[in-house]
Amino acid sequence: MNLINRREFIGAALTVAAVASAKPDEPHDTFPKQPRERLAVSTYPFRSVIAGHHREGGEQGRPGMSLQDFARGIPDKFSVHGIEPWSPHFQSTEPDYVRTLHESFQSAGLRVVNIPVDSERVRLCGTPEDREAGIAAYKKWVDAAVILHSPGIRIHLPHAPKAEEVQCAVSAFRPLVAYSASKNIAINIENDEPEFEQPGRIVQVIKEVNSPFLHALPDFCNSMLIHDDQNHNDQAMKMLFPLAFNISHVKDQESDNGKTFRVDVDRIFAIAKSAGYRGYFSMEFEGEGDPYEGTRKLIEASLRNLS
Repeated sequence: MNLINRREFIGAALTVAAVASAKPDEPHDTFPKQPRERLAVSTYPFRSVIAGHHREGGEQGRPGMSLQDFARGIPDKFSVHGIEPWSPHFQSTEPDYVRTLHESFQSAGLRVVNIPVDSERVRLCGTPEDREAGIAAYKKWVDAAVILHSPGIRIHLPHAPKAEEVQCAVSAFRPLVAYSASKNIAINIENDEPEFEQPGRIVQVIKEVNSPFLHALPDFCNSMLIHDDQNHNDQAMKMLFPLAFNISHVKDQESDNGKTFRVDVDRIFAIAKSAGYRGYFSMEFEGEGDPYEGTRKLIEASLRNLS
């Protein structure tokens, strides 16, 4: 029997410790395989009833319900156990408050699948001081994601002078993504704002940053606002789904300036499957109708395609 000496033992132990504490080379998360477990409810469509920084109160001046109260009703109302809490529905990013949220979500049997972060204060393409402040603000959301066990957060491509958009985003995202990588949190970019977040620009930024922690967030319908054509929208989805990690937004319609745009969700689920996407699908109902009923219909369509 070959016995190792004390020095060899210590050396081996240090090696194991170093490997265990090493930063991951890519985000790791065990996504569920059962169709219903891959679904989540976004709180964004319920901004008229949930209290948040985007509003003073609920409809007719009534105070909105808390994020915790809304979350507790998700399993009974929608029969899913995923939640995608929109950042304006948070009272704070302070750790104590976020831990309280985490406990509330756990008590309700919910998992956080992503945090969409919207903040008008972030100015990544302004002065160096603006950029540092913006990166610091996003880092707080990365820390919140760690507490909530969310695999990622969604941020926006920064507004910048024409022809400088990509370079500004790349230079600002690199330190942020390095920080999120140290926390095993993915950063996601959504095809959200038609003028700035076009699929081609998202792909270019992701490729130039060249980090396994920077990903796309394909929204089923947002790119319709660019061309109002299902074929163009399909092409956008084919560009983004191969770069997606943990989250996609399911919707069958989107309203803009009084016009409603619609998509065939079955076609987009087929694109996601072809791309090998294994992450979560969050229901983000938009357009005409009741968000509760609209969300239920999106869940039914999702289960039909994933089963």
